[in-house]
Amino acid sequence: MIKIDLKNKNWQWITLILLSFLWGSSFILMKKGLESYSQYQVAALRIFISFLAFLPIIAKNINKINRNNIKSLLIIGFIGTTIPAFMFTKAQTKIDSSIAGILNSLAPLFTLLIGLLFYKIKTRPLNALGILLGLIGAMGLILKDSINLEIGNKNNLYGLYIIIAAICYGINANQVKYKIKDLTGLQITSLAFLFIGPPFGIYLLFSDFSNVIANENYVQNLIFIVILALFSSVIALSIFNTLIQYSSALFATSVTYIIPIFAILWGLFDGEVFHLSNIIWLIFIFGGVYLVNKQ
Repeated sequence: MIKIDLKNKNWQWITLILLSFLWGSSFILMKKGLESYSQYQVAALRIFISFLAFLPIIAKNINKINRNNIKSLLIIGFIGTTIPAFMFTKAQTKIDSSIAGILNSLAPLFTLLIGLLFYKIKTRPLNALGILLGLIGAMGLILKDSINLEIGNKNNLYGLYIIIAAICYGINANQVKYKIKDLTGLQITSLAFLFIGPPFGIYLLFSDFSNVIANENYVQNLIFIVILALFSSVIALSIFNTLIQYSSALFATSVTYIIPIFAILWGLFDGEVFHLSNIIWLIFIFGGVYLVNKQ
């Protein structure tokens, strides 16, 4: 029987690649869900279904919530999970899943920046240069089609929602790494959903699904959302928070190096067009993320 040891660097890299596949596939799953459901319904369903899947683990570990970790669990739940879920669905009403995947690679940049500002992490000038390069790449990718003042050419500005999500991931990663010492990655993830799951269950109860039912593919698209919840939230977030504890916040968020590869491949498979000019800005982003992680 193979024993997984996340203290081992090789296992950390294997885990990183697995995470890249899970999260790299999430963009196309969101896109499919949005074909029948509103952006708010997709995000709410993703959170509530994940909460239901976590219920057995929540019931087993609810007594582990205490005054020392409840603040961090709230931050992880609402900032690290809820806001990104809604930002991604909002963005993908206007931009391709492949572009969303690329912009998501800014997470390590914000992990370092937030660590510097709020968690007293030490860094070098080379890391700061990485932040600058990454931001240049992101803004180039967002603004490249937005020079024309026609409203129809401003869709890439929706990439700003992905940047907000990346900032939230940076906060989440630092919070897990430096503020919670008494819980495992699985416990952190499940207990965070305890606070965010029920409110969105209530929202869905009163949500209008009349337009959804009018779409003949609504059941199929609901299945895509269920897959999104189980694999990209329940499994991926649990693995991610565990990996942070065994490696570093920067290494774990470096999963976004590889995510764009899967996001682009899924996008091409679904008929999206990937412009060669995007490669220039992609190089800036990857170069920036590389320098941020440079020891």
